[in-house]
Parts: sequence; C-alpha cells; structure tokens
Amino acid sequence: MNANKFALLVPKLRFPKYRKAGHWDRKKLHELLFESKQRNRELKYGRKDVLSVSGEYGCVNQIEFMGRSYAGASLKDYHVVETGDIVYTKSPLKKSPFGIIKENKGNSGIVSTLYAVYRTTEIAHPSFLDHYFSRNYNLNSYLQPIVKKGAKNDMKVNNSDVLSGEIYAPIIEEQQKIADCLGSLDDLIAAEGRKLEALRRYKQGLMQQIFPQPGETVPSLRFPEFRDNGAWEEGKAGSLFMNRRDRGEEGLPIYSVTMHDGMVRRDSLNRDYYDIEEAAGNKTARKNDIVYNMMRMWQGAIGVAPEDCLVSPAYIVLIPQNHVVSKFFEYMFKLSSSMDILTSYSRGLTKDRLRLYYDDFARIPLYYPKNPEEQQRVASCLSSLDTMLSAQMQTLDVLRQHKQGLLQQLFPSLEEDDS
Repeated sequence: MNANKFALLVPKLRFPKYRKAGHWDRKKLHELLFESKQRNRELKYGRKDVLSVSGEYGCVNQIEFMGRSYAGASLKDYHVVETGDIVYTKSPLKKSPFGIIKENKGNSGIVSTLYAVYRTTEIAHPSFLDHYFSRNYNLNSYLQPIVKKGAKNDMKVNNSDVLSGEIYAPIIEEQQKIADCLGSLDDLIAAEGRKLEALRRYKQGLMQQIFPQPGETVPSLRFPEFRDNGAWEEGKAGSLFMNRRDRGEEGLPIYSVTMHDGMVRRDSLNRDYYDIEEAAGNKTARKNDIVYNMMRMWQGAIGVAPEDCLVSPAYIVLIPQNHVVSKFFEYMFKLSSSMDILTSYSRGLTKDRLRLYYDDFARIPLYYPKNPEEQQRVASCLSSLDTMLSAQMQTLDVLRQHKQGLLQQLFPSLEEDDS
C-alpha cells in the first residue's frame, strides 16, 4: 500500500487532539484480541446467566430477552463471558451472512460452545471494536474471506481463524474517545427507546380499561360526561357496517392495509406488487370506510380509509352506518380479545389460511357506546397517544440516522481501500 492509500484511511471527523496523528494503523485482529477459553467447569453460572447475541441489541440474557433459556442439558462446557468480552456468533443474518461480532456490555454470563469468546489486549478497547464491527460493510468484508460456508449454510471457521484478518485502528486513547462518544449516543438512544416502550405499555393498559373486558358491558375507565349513560349497546357487526362492492374508479390512489400502521399508500411501501394495478381490477373505498384484509383480519390487518382510494379486491370494505365512528371500531378490533373473536369467525383448515368473509363478519356480536360522541372521545384519546408514539418513533429514527452518520465519519471508509 502506498502513501496515498494510507492517506485515505483517516476518518473525516476526528477529535481535535488527534487531527495531526496521521493515518490509522493496519493491524491483525489477533494483535487486538485473544481467544478466551474459560469454561463453566465449576457451574458458577446457571441457566439464568445464559447469553445470546442479537444483531440489534448485542449480547442479551436469554431469559430476560426471550422469556426462557435455550441452554442444553449440561452447562459445564459453556464459555464464560465477562463484561467487555467480544463474542462472535456463527449464526448468519440477512444483513450479516457471515455472523456477528459484539461486545458483552451487560453482566457476566455464559454462551454455548457454538460461540467464540475473545478478550482485548492492552492496545484495544472493546467498545471501539464493537462499534467498528457494527457497520455491516466492515463486518462482512472482514469475515467473508475467513468464513467458509458449508452445504447447509453452516459456518466453517475455527475460533482462532476469526482473528487472522486485518482491520485499521488508531492508538487506544483515540479508540477510547470514539467509544465514549458513540457510547453516550447509544445511552441516549436506549433512553428514548425506553420512553417509546413506556408509551406502548401505557396505551395497551389504557385500551384494556377504556373498553369493557370480555363478558362485561361497561368499561372500567370512562370519560366523566358518559358515566351515567349505562351499559354499552350490543349489536351485530352487519347492522353497523355494510359491505361495499364498488369497482375501482380511475384517478384514485392505491392503498394497502398493514397490521401495524393501518391503511397506507402503496407507493410508500418498499415492496414489489404483482397484482392488478388498473382501477377496474380493484375496489373503491370511501373516506372513513373500514378496510380489512380478509386473510389477515385475525392478525389486525385493518384500517380506516383516510381518503377515497383504491384497494385490493382481496380486501373487504365496510361502510359505517350514521351512528358509527370508524376509528373507534378500528381500535376495538385491535384488542387481543377481539382478535380471538375474529379468529373464531374466520374460515380455514389451518391458521395461515384463515379468511374472514363479510357474511361471517356480519354475524359477530359487538359491544359499543350508542352515543357517537363517546365513540369519538375514545377514538380521539387513543389517536392522541398514537401521535405521541409516532413522534417518539421519529425521534428514535433521527438519533439512529445520526449515529450511522457519525459511524461513517468517525471510521475511515474501507470501501475506498481496494488493496
């Protein structure tokens, strides 16, 4: 490699103290890491201490993260992982087909013998390496020449071979500064993530109180102005919603129904569609109609049309009657208890083939406040929470994008190094 090549391997963004420190050094990974062969022979760690590696969350406790331990019968041969150790899993992911390299930032524990565990030498900082390999390009370009895939897509690589490649790194003091900078950003992202989860839990708990529990006709939490209105009304779904069968009209946008975001414009989704694009081959939905995917209604694939639009002929379009607030019923159908009812009225030999036809949907008994104003109050309350959730998700997205931008600037671009 000539001097010009070395000059490329300087980050675009550098802390003032190191701006004159020159290029990063090319090092074998075994200069920065060595394999830890410490085993759980004395059974210091049990099933509650078994760790896994997640592409998004790094080293995680299996029970805390997945609800159970997937450990084998014996834990004696499991590798011990201390805080700050680097763990390599040979399990491929779509974006990381050669495995994942992550730092254990949590408590000490153990991992299966399918993992490799490494510790840093005196010239390496574990969080620097964790961030280095968090960039998919760095990770994949490093592992690809080392890892050989078997016929069943399994990884053929020795633990020691993983350290045979080369990376670029500055002196440990600069590594520390980079790790601290990105670590503080990770802490902020984690805090905002906890806020998002708290909002989701609050909404879930609120929905359980603002709608009657199964077998009841009055919610446990009701707006003051409606507390004297008595029990909610019972009615068949067919008396609340008519089935719209209007053929598609030219000039209307095409919408799709999603399980998490309701109705969204099809052109906003990053998907390829091979079904009918011509208007006449679709259905028309009018603003405030409820639209559901009859093959996925039991999973919550339902939404309210925000405007006149076209939808797939595989969807059912419901026309709300005059006393019906569509958004209220959209939230109602998202309840877990409602999902159970929708599933029971769906037809199909297996769960993945269930379909909820309109005639079956029309037979479903529903409880709802007869006063449309109460329906609207419930819908508005939950919609305001959704607005907060959406804003919090945008905050997280901005922070994550900011981090990706920092990673690109704090680490030299290896894409430009073709030596």
